[in-house]
Amino acid sequence: MTLDEKDLDRIIEMAWEDRTPFEAIEFQFKVTESEVIEIMRAELKESSFKLWRKRVSGRKTKHLKLREDSTDRFKCSRQKSITNNKISKR
Repeated sequence: MTLDEKDLDRIIEMAWEDRTPFEAIEFQFKVTESEVIEIMRAELKESSFKLWRKRVSGRKTKHLKLREDSTDRFKCSRQKSITNNKISKR
């Protein structure tokens, strides 16, 4: 798995976001949930990693299968159309 610094930063940012499921990270970067956990463990301080891990463990919004409104959408209905993290041109 070779990711540049920009991609690593974006993966970490998405992992911290409450409403971004791991499936969205996998769709965009081809990185599984377990690989995200490895990245977070390697890139964060130990205390930050523990805080993040406690926060996301069992959180319904981080797993599409646990969501009550399980849809294939990874974005808010009010958000502009985004494809592969780039804003679409009008």
